[in-house]
Amino acid sequence: MKRETNMNLHMTSPSAGPKVDELVPSRYALKIGNIEVMVVSDGVLLLPGAMLAHNAEPAVRAAWLKENFLPPDAFDWALNVVVVKSGGRTILVDAGMGTEFPDLEKAGHVIPRLEAAGVELTSVTDVVLTHMHMDHIGGLLMDCVKEALRPDLRIHVAAAEVKFWEDPDFSKVAMPDGFPDALRKTAKKFAAEYRDQLRTFEDECEVAPGVLVTRTGGHTPGHSIVHVTSGGEQLTFAGDLVFTVGFEHPDWFNGFEHDPEEAVRVRIKLLREVAETGGLLVATHMPFPSIGHVAVAGNTFRWVPAVWDY
Repeated sequence: MKRETNMNLHMTSPSAGPKVDELVPSRYALKIGNIEVMVVSDGVLLLPGAMLAHNAEPAVRAAWLKENFLPPDAFDWALNVVVVKSGGRTILVDAGMGTEFPDLEKAGHVIPRLEAAGVELTSVTDVVLTHMHMDHIGGLLMDCVKEALRPDLRIHVAAAEVKFWEDPDFSKVAMPDGFPDALRKTAKKFAAEYRDQLRTFEDECEVAPGVLVTRTGGHTPGHSIVHVTSGGEQLTFAGDLVFTVGFEHPDWFNGFEHDPEEAVRVRIKLLREVAETGGLLVATHMPFPSIGHVAVAGNTFRWVPAVWDY
């Protein structure tokens, strides 16, 4: 499959180019059949390593972190969003952290990076939210963003997700102090700001030709994934259903999962499906550009990063 990177003229304006103070790329473009896809980095989030597996034995978790050359206490989690162009529609999948929480200073870069990539906010016809955690909706709450968006913007989100945040249940999560209140506050603000633009669905929604959103649940009750299919090729944006550790240890609970046992079931199901089809997988918190294949490794899985095509 031919992949087009930052040189894709359809995704990058002539004036767009890397900022001189950015030493690493923050966008990666490719094609799935006739559909254009671009992964954009919103930055990284510094979070405790224990959040990757709060049901694992501390010594086992520490060994995994060491084997993967990660700090024992906390490390930077990647934060990726996706832009999809199909059927005359420009679809933003998730919107990053935003700037409402200045302590999380390494995240919240997606809006200027979209503009640098030639994706003007006025060109976005649809937004798909995998779920309503603050690192997926915060970019839409930044100053002047709503005013720059189209008045006919459609925001697609599972009805179960909107319902959940009316009175969220945090009884099964294992988040650091302060996160439940921050998540609740941000989701409430978002729902109030964008209620008129919300287009809710029950189980699935075709946003554009070849772009299908499917509710999985698990991470949150309305958590959804996005399948992009064209010309016999397929890419799945898994949102927060899959983390780096989830291939070797799909049964480890992530601290942000509102129903960890359900998250394990749907994670294993998704990884099996992607491995069988040979399609590409992208996920929010996999290291940028987070594009690769899934291989079966006995009773677990193996992540195979795609080779960058220049």
